[in-house]
Parts: sequence; C-alpha cells; structure tokens
Amino acid sequence: YWLDEAERVSMTLIPLSMAGKTVEKAYAPEPLVQVHAEGDPLPNGYGNGITLACTRASDLMTFRSQTMEGDRIMTRLSDPDGRTVCHSVRWREGWQGVEVKTAFYNGSKEPVRLDLLSSVNLGGITPFEAGDTPDTLVLHRFQSAWSAEGRLLSQPVEEIMLEKPWMGHALRIVKFGQVGSMPVRGFFPFAALEDRKAGVVWAMQLACPSSWQMEIRRKDDCLNMMASLADGEYGHWVKTVGSGECFESPAAYVTAAAGDVDTAAQRLLTLHRTHLPRPEAPLPVIYNEYCASWGAPEHSRLQRIADTLEGHDIDFLVIDAGWYRPPEGTWYDYGGDWIPEEKNAFPQGLKAAADMIRAHGMRPGLWFEPETCARRSEVFIREELLLKRGGRIIDTDNRRFLDMRLDSTREYLDERVIGLMEKAGFEYIKIDYNDSIGVGCDDLDSLGEGLRQNMQGTLRFFRRLRERLPGVWIENCSSGGHRLEPSLMALSDMASFSDAHECPEIPIIAAQVQRMILPAQSQIWAVLRRDDPLRRLNYSLVNTLLGVMCLSGDVEYLSPDQWRLVDQAVAFYRSVSPVIRDGVSAFHGRVSASWRHPRGWQAVCRTDGRQTLAVIHTFGGDYPPVIELPVQAAGIRDVLCSEGNRISLSNGILRVELKADFEAIAVQMC
Repeated sequence: YWLDEAERVSMTLIPLSMAGKTVEKAYAPEPLVQVHAEGDPLPNGYGNGITLACTRASDLMTFRSQTMEGDRIMTRLSDPDGRTVCHSVRWREGWQGVEVKTAFYNGSKEPVRLDLLSSVNLGGITPFEAGDTPDTLVLHRFQSAWSAEGRLLSQPVEEIMLEKPWMGHALRIVKFGQVGSMPVRGFFPFAALEDRKAGVVWAMQLACPSSWQMEIRRKDDCLNMMASLADGEYGHWVKTVGSGECFESPAAYVTAAAGDVDTAAQRLLTLHRTHLPRPEAPLPVIYNEYCASWGAPEHSRLQRIADTLEGHDIDFLVIDAGWYRPPEGTWYDYGGDWIPEEKNAFPQGLKAAADMIRAHGMRPGLWFEPETCARRSEVFIREELLLKRGGRIIDTDNRRFLDMRLDSTREYLDERVIGLMEKAGFEYIKIDYNDSIGVGCDDLDSLGEGLRQNMQGTLRFFRRLRERLPGVWIENCSSGGHRLEPSLMALSDMASFSDAHECPEIPIIAAQVQRMILPAQSQIWAVLRRDDPLRRLNYSLVNTLLGVMCLSGDVEYLSPDQWRLVDQAVAFYRSVSPVIRDGVSAFHGRVSASWRHPRGWQAVCRTDGRQTLAVIHTFGGDYPPVIELPVQAAGIRDVLCSEGNRISLSNGILRVELKADFEAIAVQMC
C-alpha cells in the first residue's frame, strides 16, 4: 500500500523473491478504489466515453483506517460527502494469491446512482526498472469462442497503444470485457501484465456471471490494471444505493508471480481449489449419450448402452437433451416445460430409465436448460415469468429467458427441475445455457443491474439445488465453455470444457482451459465410433487425461480390440486421477495458429509431488522426431499410446519419440 500527502491510498503486489528490488519511478499511483456515480465529474485526458475511472470522485476517497479482521486486510476510505468504500484483501493458507473486493456504503443523505465500482485496482506496474520500460511489458488475455475456448493472446503494450505519451496529460486505455449472460464470450475474465526483464507477472481473474470489464491504463511510467462489473457506459449498469445502504462488488482473484503467465495462472487456481465441492473425491468417469442419440434419447437405446457399459468401471450415465421432445420434434425447440415424453421415448417413465441405469451399476444423470425456454414450449408464452427489455420479451428467435429474480420462477423450477430430479432419483444434473440475454433486462435502476440481479438468481438456483439434493453432482455447461468463470465454477462439481466433441483441436482447447479452470472440473469428451482406428480411438481417450473423462458415442458397437483399449484408458485414468485433481501444469510445444487444421505438437506435464503425468499430442505435421521434456520424476510407471513409441527418462528429462500425425501418448511417472 502507498499513502500520499493527500491521504490517498494505492496498492500493488510484489513477489516475495523480488522484495528490495524495486526502484523509484516517475509515477502518480492510481487510487485503491475506482468509483463513480451519476453526476460526478467525468474523466479528462481523452478518457471520457471510454472509462469512468480516474475522476475526482475516486481522488476524493481518502484514508480513514486499515485493520486486520481475521484473514482480511480491511481498508476504509471516504469522501467529504460521506460516501465510504471498504476494500478487502483476503488470504488463506494454501492460496498463492489473494481475493479482493470492494463494498460501497452510502453515508450521505441522498441516494447515489453508482455506475462504476472496481473490484480491484492494481498499480505500479512495473516497479523493477526506472523509466517507462520500453520493450518490457506484455499484456496477456485468453480469448474464447464457441468450440474454441482459451486461446492465449499476448501483446507487447506498445502494440496496443499503452506507451507513455510524450506529455503526461493523455490517458492511454485498453478496455475489454463481455456484455451479457455468457461471461466467457470473446474473452475470459482474466488479464495479466508481464515484466519480461524482471520475470514477474501480475494477474487477475474476476468471479462474475454477468457483464464485466477490465481496464489497463497509463499516464506515466507505470501501468494500472482494474477489474469490475461492466460500468454504466460499457454494460449499461447503474445501481441506486440509498442512504445507509451498501453494495458489494464481485470478488477478484489476484496474484504476482516470479515466472511467466502460466505460473501466474496456476497460482490463481489455488483459490479455485478452495471451492471444490468434493476436494478429496476421486475423479469420476462419465458416459453422456448425446453423441449417440444427438438429442433423441430413448429408453430402448439407453438400455443397450447400459448393458454394454456395465462392468467397464463407469460412474455416471447421463441422459442429455431431448428426453422431453415429441417424436416429431427436436430437442432444441421444446425445452422449457421439462415434462418427460413418456408415450414413445420413455414409455415406462423417466424414473424407470434412472432405475435401470442404477441397476447396471451406474448413477443416472439428466440434462436441463432451466433458465431458458424454446419456441414450442408452453412456458414460452408465459409472459409473467419471462425477462423483458423495453417492456418487450427478450427473444433470440428460439430462446426466451426466465426471470430468475422472481419467486414464481423459483417455484416453477422447484417443481419442474428439482422436483423431477428428486422424484425420478437422478443423482447428476447437467445445466446447459445456450444463448445470451444481451445487455440486460428491465429494472428500476438500469438494464445492466437487471442482468446482474438475474444472474445472481442463477447462482441462488445452483445453491438451492445443493440444498434440496445434497448428494447431487452439478455440471456447468453453456454451449460448452461460455460460463467457465469462478463464481459459477465454485458452485459446480465440473463443467463442459467446450462443445468440441469430434474434432482434432480437442486437446488444444483442453490444454488451454487448464489455465483458467481446474482440470478436476474440466470435463473432456471422448466420442467413440465403431469405425475409429486404434490411433484415433487412443487420441480421443488420451484427450480426457487433460481433465475429467467423459465418454460418448456408439459404445454398443465397439469391437473387442476397441474395448480393450477403452478399458486400458479408464484404468490409466483412475491411476493418474490424483495428479489430475491435485497437480500443477507446465505447458510445452508449438501449435499452429489454426486450431481447426492444427500442425505441430503439444505436451502438458502435471505433477503433484507424488507422481507426474505427461500428456503429449501431435497434429498434422511440423513436429520433431523426438521431444525432450523436463519433468519432476525418476521413473516411468505406465504408458498409454498406440504406436509403440520409444520413451525414456533420465536425469529429469523425458524423451519421447513422435511417430505419426494425430497420435497421443500419456506417460505416468513417479
């Protein structure tokens, strides 16, 4: 923390190993909290219209107190009008970062229309070199699109116009985020700044299921990083805080690491680990029937699948979308009423299907998209339950959205979702979400506040599931990975890493996502086909070692040789699941810019101090005949491969022969 002559407070983080190595800078530290309300002066320096930070409202917040309260440092600031902010920095044993958030208290006599409140505002980057440090700082972000989650974007700050201007009055800003109810769309809520000369990275991740933003700003020799709810200009967010009332920001996870962006990302995941619902449980093996029925599940086919899977060490059999659709309909058009189709698809009832799965030694799971409804559902025209904007129902052609703020919506979902799960005896729920609300919904304050409140209703629904069904396993899905952010992950056992089911880029995406969520929560699909040669089958199965194993496809038609490989892979996964759950990952290789037509190779080495797992893939050419990987291991315990690759380990170097395009090799070491 810094305290200047005007009693303004600022904050930065420094790795312990770099203590004592900072230098004096020509730098005016930004305030600890960036806050703005309607009617406050707007920013100058060409920032107006881009940011609501760096205004007189933030500068007027001056120091009142700083205390240790349990595991938190609480810093209180206030302005002459009685507006107060309480800045919380929390640390727990085992965390390699801190949780930061801000509460705004309105101690004035009038309501305050808040339109910006930072969760974290970190300054002083970088303190390890005098001057404006040209050719030193790099901004890292993780991009995301449907079936292409987690692409690392690394840009020198000079390339994105974050150089110090020749005179200090101009404010340089890079602002990015996401607007809507799919928080991982375009970007993950993550940013990192790297000082490549000092070897230090500052990183932050925001726990926010609604619209969010991050800003990197500069006026002088140092950069500042901010994470917050999307503000009034970016996300149409305004919140009225009445006299005597309080509003709290989402939490941000923050770290400073000696290392690179991968080091920093792995450190932030130590905070995620705190929220794992079952931190000591073995990782399960799941079979999801979607890529067998493609949205048309039936009891008879499920019976054949269950007959086939029995005895193959599968924990869950999940019935995916379409169990409610009429014979002539599609799964996509009928979601929302959540009434099982028990005339043709499930003539004995959905409970009979769940009981049948259990009788085959597996636990039954069921898919829902509870927050939305499709055009042929009855709830599609129940306007009193639906979100509106400008008084009109929000309709994305085939999706309308339930108002998760309402008691009537809670009662509806209690009956149709939780009640059905309870009555039919399902033990696993896959919660999908296949479109975005957009900028927001009608609310007395603002569209953005309506959206925020609605998504808080979603979090309450997840919590209610656990309260009503204490043993339930919850999967967080949103057209794959559109909701892989910390607040939803904290309430979920796992998540669909992507909608990438049958494509060569699966291991690329799975490896990238390991930087943003724990592999123990990242469900990777292996779709098994009867015409898969063993190399392709092995490639699909080894992919799942980058997270939680989820099988799908035509399992009842696999040959004995194919089943032998599947059984071998399941046994291998069981053996390495402790390191998948508890380890730390290091990333190696060179992959082409194209993921759809990938070339090159990659390796992920994960260790927990007891064992090490290397997961290696080749793509369509451009890889060496042999790779060498530094590992923390002394001996090889087991190998899973299809090409008889030569593999050796000596003096902490794993040498692996690469023999073919699109092959996969997994090596377990101790």
